[in-house]
Amino acid sequence: MSERRLRDQLYPPIEPYETGMLALDDRHSMYWEQTGNPGGLPVLFLHGGPGAGATSVHRRFFDPSTYRIVIYDQRGAGRSTPRGDLTDNTTDHLIADIELLREHLGLGKFLLFGGSWGSTLSLAYAQQHPDRCLGMVIRGIFLGRPDEIHWFLNGLKRVFPEAWRNLVDILDEAEHENILAAFHRRLLDPDPGVHLPAARAWSRYEGACSTLHPSPETVAAFGEDSIAFALARIETHYFTNGNFMSENALIENLDRISHLPCTIIQGRYDMICPIATADELHRAWPGSEMVIVSDAGHSAMDSGIREALVRATEKFKRQFGG
Repeated sequence: MSERRLRDQLYPPIEPYETGMLALDDRHSMYWEQTGNPGGLPVLFLHGGPGAGATSVHRRFFDPSTYRIVIYDQRGAGRSTPRGDLTDNTTDHLIADIELLREHLGLGKFLLFGGSWGSTLSLAYAQQHPDRCLGMVIRGIFLGRPDEIHWFLNGLKRVFPEAWRNLVDILDEAEHENILAAFHRRLLDPDPGVHLPAARAWSRYEGACSTLHPSPETVAAFGEDSIAFALARIETHYFTNGNFMSENALIENLDRISHLPCTIIQGRYDMICPIATADELHRAWPGSEMVIVSDAGHSAMDSGIREALVRATEKFKRQFGG
């Protein structure tokens, strides 16, 4: 891939060669797709949120002539059903779902690729199943800890005060003391007149804070009900429950995966998941590679992040794919 193409664009749009719905239990079914080379190097894309879902652009980080690109929507997210459902929706369930999908598709070892919550789930899965993993590319590191959630809901107002005001405007002033609980309560309300405004406010806030430069298109996309409902509902569910992990589990269990190659990609001005978390992970994982993108925020679509992600998949292609 040329230097210009690395900077300016991803691989061209491509359609899946196979799609399906995988029954996870009596309630949940999970959307999955495969793109690229059916006999190629397997890579599993893990989307963010939790609850954001995957899109067609996510296929384009990988050379389709080399990679067998597996993309799916985590339970309750995207095209998986029922959308936004919280029953039996925990981190351990998501890890088990990956194993079920791996077995269903007949995959051996694969590369993990995930950003934000996708980095969290990549680490959590790999620490339970290190023998299934070739390595990982992770971006915008989120370790799921209370201080990271507190920053997202309270600290960000120092950088994005107008976006924060738009978030809390739907709340009563007394509810500002516990923003997470207030949104969680509204998002569990069965009345769409209650839960949809809360979902839109939450999701637009995340979109507004995710890019280096203002992006009304990103905010509008995040505010669409098809994205906002599942994203806000599942995120608040996980955040309220400590992401169903002990506070420092992902750092404490790094010895299980310290032998795996890992590229950590982090925007210098990532305000959703500030760089200190990625730096901590890198220092605790001496074999990892840390790439700091000086002109980027949180979004995978910021041009510098996009370039770094493609560079990383090219590196792993040379290492494992021939």
